[in-house]
Amino acid sequence: MYQMTAGADGQPVQLLAADGRRAHDARFDKYLADVDGPDGEEILAGLYEDLVVVRRIDAEATSLQRQGELALWPPFLGQEAAQIGSGRALRPHDFVFASYRETAVAYCRGVEVADMMRVWRGNANAGWDPFAVNMAPTQVIIGAQTLHATGYAMGIQFDGGESAAITYFGDGATSQGDVNESMVFAASFQAPVVFFCQNNQWAISEPVALQAHVPIAHRAPGFGIPSVRVDGNDVLVCLAATREALERARSGNGPSFIEAVTYRMGPHTTADDPTRYRDANELEDWRERDPIARFEAYLVAQGILDDALRERVAAKADDVAARLRDETIHMPDPPHEGVFEHVYAEPNSWLDRQRDHYERYLAGLDAGHGPAAEGA
Repeated sequence: MYQMTAGADGQPVQLLAADGRRAHDARFDKYLADVDGPDGEEILAGLYEDLVVVRRIDAEATSLQRQGELALWPPFLGQEAAQIGSGRALRPHDFVFASYRETAVAYCRGVEVADMMRVWRGNANAGWDPFAVNMAPTQVIIGAQTLHATGYAMGIQFDGGESAAITYFGDGATSQGDVNESMVFAASFQAPVVFFCQNNQWAISEPVALQAHVPIAHRAPGFGIPSVRVDGNDVLVCLAATREALERARSGNGPSFIEAVTYRMGPHTTADDPTRYRDANELEDWRERDPIARFEAYLVAQGILDDALRERVAAKADDVAARLRDETIHMPDPPHEGVFEHVYAEPNSWLDRQRDHYERYLAGLDAGHGPAAEGA
């Protein structure tokens, strides 16, 4: 029987408490054998660096948008553990299909910081080559990426491959038909795909309780997909649960669904004002569950986080932020004719005719003719 797994009283499974205390779980501990092994200190320090650096990326991008250097930015403040934990569980040949908020996952995949900014600066339709990092471009259409992931996973299956696909989406996307249809196909064909829902409590201005009267993870078993509900602010349980789901997918046992319960501490995007619909007390309650503060408490208790590590990680975050700012501000504008590129896979006479008309229009402007010149 397919069912949802959760902790006591249906609460999300948790390995790190809000105060940093570590719990052990027979099911998930085996997926953290390397973390608990001889190289564990290095792995934990790496996760800490990831968390701090991606938070700095988010803060710097938000500042750039406020200063007019980006048209828009979707903050992920508070969701770092869900993204880093799951992102670091992936192997190079796995393929990621994300929404527009998974910047930390892109960081795990090796996407350059400038490439993370291209779409939001309006310089490109896609920021990076998806086949260079095995991560599809940013998807703004809510839930569409789940269909892409399932289709890709079916392709892996048909080709006899050993990799897996993973798709990220928010709690609001689970009300979209695309997400439900993708789970029907994934279950029917037992496709090697992981559905990773970041339940950040708000679908823009609507609380999750309005559209989900039971835990979202309850939905997947109805499609024949096993699910687990985890604490999305706990980087270790997110790492372990994703490793388990990916192992299931790669071994031919079909899809899995992970609901990572977390919180969007900032606005939905920089065009949003959450103070208009969100109680400030709720935000303060979630600040006490901050994923980085929690992990820091654990590392201090383990004797891993000292001044030297803090300084090294802070220096890395400063370097990444400075590079992000410099490369964004000095990003060259795309050529005008670039709008015609990557529209069709094959030559198209209709598009060629438009390109010709546009090039003659631009030439007229350069020669001092046309609407712009006449209005000067």
